[in-house]
Amino acid sequence: MAIVAGIDSSTDRTRIVACDTETGAVLRSGKAPHPAPERAETRAGEADPQLWLHSLGDAAAGGLLEGVRAIGVSAQQHGMIGLDAGGVLVRPAILWNDPRSSGAAAALVDALGGPAAWTAAIGAVPGPTYTIAKLRWLAEFEPANARRIAEVLLPHDWLVWQLLGHPKRRTTDRGDASGTGYWSPITGEYRQDLIELALGHGLKLPDVLGPAEPAGQTPEGLLISAGTGDNMAAALGLGLGPGDAAVSLGSSGTIFAVHGEAVVDATGLVSSFADATGRHLPMVATLNAAQVLRSTAALLGQDLEGLSNLALQSSPGAYGLVLLPYLDGERTPALPHAAGTLTGMRAESMAPQHVARAAVEGMLCNLADALDVLRARGVPVNRVFLLGTAGRLPAVRQIAPLVFGVPVVVPPPGAHAARGAARQAAWALAGTAEPPRWELPGAETVAPDAEQDVPVGSAVRQQFRAAREQIHPETAG
Repeated sequence: MAIVAGIDSSTDRTRIVACDTETGAVLRSGKAPHPAPERAETRAGEADPQLWLHSLGDAAAGGLLEGVRAIGVSAQQHGMIGLDAGGVLVRPAILWNDPRSSGAAAALVDALGGPAAWTAAIGAVPGPTYTIAKLRWLAEFEPANARRIAEVLLPHDWLVWQLLGHPKRRTTDRGDASGTGYWSPITGEYRQDLIELALGHGLKLPDVLGPAEPAGQTPEGLLISAGTGDNMAAALGLGLGPGDAAVSLGSSGTIFAVHGEAVVDATGLVSSFADATGRHLPMVATLNAAQVLRSTAALLGQDLEGLSNLALQSSPGAYGLVLLPYLDGERTPALPHAAGTLTGMRAESMAPQHVARAAVEGMLCNLADALDVLRARGVPVNRVFLLGTAGRLPAVRQIAPLVFGVPVVVPPPGAHAARGAARQAAWALAGTAEPPRWELPGAETVAPDAEQDVPVGSAVRQQFRAAREQIHPETAG
């Protein structure tokens, strides 16, 4: 039995798992928070990358990496680590969640000719999170630093480079590169013209490795795989394949599916990323997901478990109550100035259990609409993986298969991105055409009954759709 390890460096912590290469069983695991910045002037949305290494060392304490033959690295996407011509860090890394790039992203979209021009170029419309928007911001507000930057690495690129002992060659992978805004999953090539549009000059960029291609070996002889972004690593760790979609229930919703080709959506609703297997990972986002449940729970004086218990005391359709869950406006559908609406209120429906049920159904119907956006672009969705703490609530687990109309897989809690990074390491170690087959232990699959559940779910969605189109007629059709 060989052992491989996966490292996932998120916004605030590092997780490491050591896995059996044959079965994927997690043998050991560790985690550690990123240390607090040593410099008081480091602001939210920035980080000293060296602190990620300290966190990695803490997470690996106690011999976690003993006997490991290969390591894969997953990390937060879209970050920007600018180096000068000598490979020296120019400024702290700008992270995906830095809010300052909003204006820069909008200016870039206009500069190229609008959303359709961007989707034709890179398969997506760059938002504030994208690396290219950070370059544009830097050129405008820190021009001296912008002129010094000669190359840019993403967080996972930088960590791989550190583990390999700072070789001359820098590397990345298709998945993480597709979130920069200057590498196209459509053509598989960098777009230096887009970098120049943002920064004012070209950059030296890392080589884009194939899915099973190693980045190199550490000075101690450990194989380091290509690595990837966190969503791509999670898809690999969960074992998603063509026809599978993941619905991640954070405060907002992230919906992505494995597909065989890039999706070019001129509206910009679909962002076309590459995955970690040589395929693609088209993604749709909603602004409202688990926060809808939290807000409704607070309104009813409940926690999330209490809200779930109440919702299960109601029945499908919530006695005619419909919650349009646009608490922060909405991205999918495009309703940026909308507010949430509770409609269908009658004397018999104004009860806590029906309000709770309407919240769960409204959140899930909105996510089902997002899944339909993918389907309308030719992406099959035959099975849904439900991720996040809210996805494990009994009411969500019971209602989701009805609303989505396909089997729903609820994985156990776990470091799925770190496990995906380990699976990539095992793939690089084996040198096979496909990654090793790893089962997902502890996952629960709930399939809707075709004769009973599917018609009920369709009726719930029709009720939601009718309310949405009445209040927001621009969404009809």
